[in-house]
Amino acid sequence: MNDASADSTYRISADELRQFIERFERLEAEKADIADAQKEVMAEAKGRGYDTKVMRKLIAMRKKEAGDLAEEEAVLEVYRSALGM
Repeated sequence: MNDASADSTYRISADELRQFIERFERLEAEKADIADAQKEVMAEAKGRGYDTKVMRKLIAMRKKEAGDLAEEEAVLEVYRSALGM
């Protein structure tokens, strides 16, 4: 491989690498923007009198499969009972 060919291969790889890094950085910025927007939603809900801790639990519960959630709630109830709660 001559120097021109090696330089061309390196240049293409460096350009591609730069593109990957820049795409990742843009995604990180978007993620930060989304996190800020989520904080604003929770602040607004809190300002309207909602309990944001409970809201976050509900959001987490909605992400789970129905069967998994039912099993978790059943175990939680057994543990509460065992502790006399």
